[in-house]
Amino acid sequence: MVDPEFGQDEPLSPSDSVDRDTCLHDASNTSLTESHSPQDLNSNGNISPVNPSLHYEPQETDFLLPNLLYGRSTISGSPRKDAGGSGAPAESVCCMVLQILVPFVLAGLGTVSAGMLLEVVQNWDVFQEITEIFILVPALLGMKGNLEMTLASRLSTAVNAGRMETTREKWLLIVGNLALKQLQATVLGLLASLLAALLCLMAEGNVPLHHVMLLCSTSVSTAFVASLSQGIVMVAVIMGSKRMGINPDNVATPMAASFGDLITLALLVCFSQWFYSLMDLYPHVLYLVDLLSLCLIPLWVVISSKHPASHLLLRTGWEPIITAMVISSIGGLILDKTVSNPNLAGIIVYAPVINGIGGNLVSIQSSRISTHLHLNYSPGEVPEGRKGCYSPCRTFFGSGANHRSAQVLLLLVIPGQIIFLHVIHLMKGGQTLPSPLLTVAFLSASLIQVFSLLCAADCMVHSLWRRGKDPDSYSIPYLTALGDLLGTALLSLAFVMLWCIGDSGSV
Repeated sequence: MVDPEFGQDEPLSPSDSVDRDTCLHDASNTSLTESHSPQDLNSNGNISPVNPSLHYEPQETDFLLPNLLYGRSTISGSPRKDAGGSGAPAESVCCMVLQILVPFVLAGLGTVSAGMLLEVVQNWDVFQEITEIFILVPALLGMKGNLEMTLASRLSTAVNAGRMETTREKWLLIVGNLALKQLQATVLGLLASLLAALLCLMAEGNVPLHHVMLLCSTSVSTAFVASLSQGIVMVAVIMGSKRMGINPDNVATPMAASFGDLITLALLVCFSQWFYSLMDLYPHVLYLVDLLSLCLIPLWVVISSKHPASHLLLRTGWEPIITAMVISSIGGLILDKTVSNPNLAGIIVYAPVINGIGGNLVSIQSSRISTHLHLNYSPGEVPEGRKGCYSPCRTFFGSGANHRSAQVLLLLVIPGQIIFLHVIHLMKGGQTLPSPLLTVAFLSASLIQVFSLLCAADCMVHSLWRRGKDPDSYSIPYLTALGDLLGTALLSLAFVMLWCIGDSGSV
């Protein structure tokens, strides 16, 4: 969300005015923009709207690199000025790839580790006796997109828009968003456990009460601890990115997922095993955990109400995360049906990888597009090229500001997934390379998934902005949940085809 209130700046020097005029007439540079709408500076240094007759072609820019761009805050009442008046510096493809590559690899290794852990713990007593826990897995792992990536995208946009300059506004924004995220994690954890119990009830016709309580305690505890720890890490990553001159849009969302799956799944395993050991001897502990979580809800509401942005999301931010949880659960049902077939059980290792990588890549693109819209256009206003009918070619080959990043992200899929596929094979103790058919099927499913998600992100973010909704809070939950559904469905289809033709590489 961008604050519509802007003040006035001090008068510019003559040299600054000359530089400004040169910048406005140079078609190769980006127009000087404000975080809420495109604006210009008149000769007196006051902010005035840009002449609508002038058209500025959006450029691929990184508004974070020079520290001079952070000299003023939009909330404090002064527009940002570039260093030298030549517009925001262009972000090279090489710089973009380097910033994306490291967190992308870390995120991939995290999803690989999560898949291996899930394969190991599926035979534990608690997972064998209380099978409803498997239904919780996609919903809890999906909170990474619902909460962590959404927080990362919001704070990245705030940093790029210069809304975290003063200490007071910075900590109000951070504490308000963290409190909001804890509230959302508690509610989502509770709803996910109730949905798992309901699905089990519909399938089997009976769910014991102590199973429901274990599901609630495990889900709420896992969501709460995972959300708090990863939220603190996200704030540190974004603040560190700003200090180092790195665009947080390129690193924050994949770093949010680097080991998010592994941490969440490890917490789920630990809490479920602990509560399972207490279920018969000390059942009241499960009730106390649920009661404590509910008692903390008013505290999170009060804290998150202190900042206008989090206060608004407190009332309007529930629709996307709850809808995304339901979509992820549908993907979980597909995974559950596939794993129940002994011939297709090997899919459980690969599912977190394809879902995690797809969600990571599309979250980067969504965050970049959202930041570009916040910096260059008013809510409801979109670039000229996005007003007509949508075309997938426009996402990758159009004249917009983020088509190069879409190309880079799509090109990372094949080499990245090949690396992760071989890592999985080595961790499973394989002495030979994965079968060619398995490799082709896995890469094809992943490529189709990411291509579809990038197209969906381009269409969805601009559509949300046109309707006056903040894409940072709405798009990533939908996109990551859609990634879970698409990834699981395509991977299941690929494994069914491999099984039908008798390929042993799927085991």
